[in-house]
Order: sequence, then structure tokens, then C-alpha cells
Amino acid sequence: MKLYVRQMAWLNATPKLPEGSKRAQRGGSSCLSRIEELKKDKISPPMPPNPAPHLINRLIEIGIAETGGMGPSTLSWREIGEWQRLTGVELEPWEARLIRDLSAAYIAEGRLAEDHNCPPPWRAAITQQARDADEARLRSVLG
Repeated sequence: MKLYVRQMAWLNATPKLPEGSKRAQRGGSSCLSRIEELKKDKISPPMPPNPAPHLINRLIEIGIAETGGMGPSTLSWREIGEWQRLTGVELEPWEARLIRDLSAAYIAEGRLAEDHNCPPPWRAAITQQARDADEARLRSVLG
């Protein structure tokens, strides 16, 4: 399940080119996240199996992360408790701990994934559609 959340973070990250690189100097940096790039190429985002979709849905409903002074921060116990109180959903203690742990994993992977060269935490088999999109991109660059 942690792998699923890490993949979500990697896909939602907007990669930054290394400062001083030729592409960065030419303004080659994209403002699109990886998932937006995939959608633009009409490719379904690759996701690992999700063994507990109800917990991922609850994490997303609570908010995945909180806004902190220096960027996103792990969901607080207070936020998880307030969500339970307001929705009337009682999480088991292990579920609450897992949701908080998944929030921390999402934030950590999101920070790593800002590196343009960061590999995905999970890779699916390459589809013909993805191969065709890559070839089209290469043809547009190389002519």
C-alpha cells in the first residue's frame, strides 16, 4: 500500500531540471506534473496493485498532507481525529497509524520526485501506446 501512495506522489510531482544544465538555461523546464504529461499523451498512469482501496480513499478524503510553514507536512493526529469526528467514521488505531504513515511516505516521495532523474518507485510493463508516444516525441525532437 505504501508503494501505491509513493507512486501517486511520484506521478503528481513536477520535476525540476538541475540548475545550470543546458536544458534549464534554455527554459526547457516543464510546468506539468508527470501525470499531466501522461494524460497529455493519452497514456493511463501506471499504478501498482492497491490491496486496500478504502484506506487510500480515506487518506485522500482527509487530505494526504497538511500545509506547513516550509511546505507540505504529515497529517497530524488532530486532523485525523477531526475527520473521524466530523464524518462519524471510527478508524481502528492501526488504520489511523497507517494513514499517518502513508501521508509521511507521500510527502517524502514527492520531495524526491522533484528531481528530474528520479526513477518511479514502481514500473509497469511498457505498453505499445507508451512506446508509440515516446517514438513520436523522439521524432519531433530529432526530425
